[in-house]
Amino acid sequence: MIIATRLPTFPRLTWLAPFSLLAGCTGIPEGTKPVTGFKLDPYLGQWYEIARLPHGFEEGLSCVTATYTRREDGGVRVVNRGYNLSEGEWDVAEGKAYFIEEPSVGRLKVSFFGPFYGGYNILELDDDYRHALVAGPDRDYLWILAREPRIDETTYRSLVRRAGELDFPVDELIRVEQDVAVCPKRAVG
Repeated sequence: MIIATRLPTFPRLTWLAPFSLLAGCTGIPEGTKPVTGFKLDPYLGQWYEIARLPHGFEEGLSCVTATYTRREDGGVRVVNRGYNLSEGEWDVAEGKAYFIEEPSVGRLKVSFFGPFYGGYNILELDDDYRHALVAGPDRDYLWILAREPRIDETTYRSLVRRAGELDFPVDELIRVEQDVAVCPKRAVG
């Protein structure tokens, strides 16, 4: 008798999973530095993904957001959401993050799978905490985040220029669809 075992399926939006799959790779891209003078409270809340480098774990996802809240253990609860237009459903992944250095340095480790952590490095952040340039442990992972679904073109170009100065492959950036006409009501959680 053959017993078939079905592996569990996970939402595609375990999309920051590559951080975790790097099995503890909490590094920062060589030649970059995280922001200093960082304050967690103004960073908490919802951020919209404006652009990203391409990865299979986010392929086909639009309307992507990341929401950060405090955890009782002093860490940060991370909830990522993205809408798969072709499948007509939300993918949601929840993780946790902790500071790697002092809390005044924008450098955290994030996990979506148990004990495995990956780097979350805030490389640029405006004074009002409205726009951010975030990298993973190397130059394969880059996100432009904003507090609103859209940012002005001047700000976008400035962040892309900065990423280029840091040797990220900015010609590969994908602009993320955030049009409210396309994005259904966001999942709650």
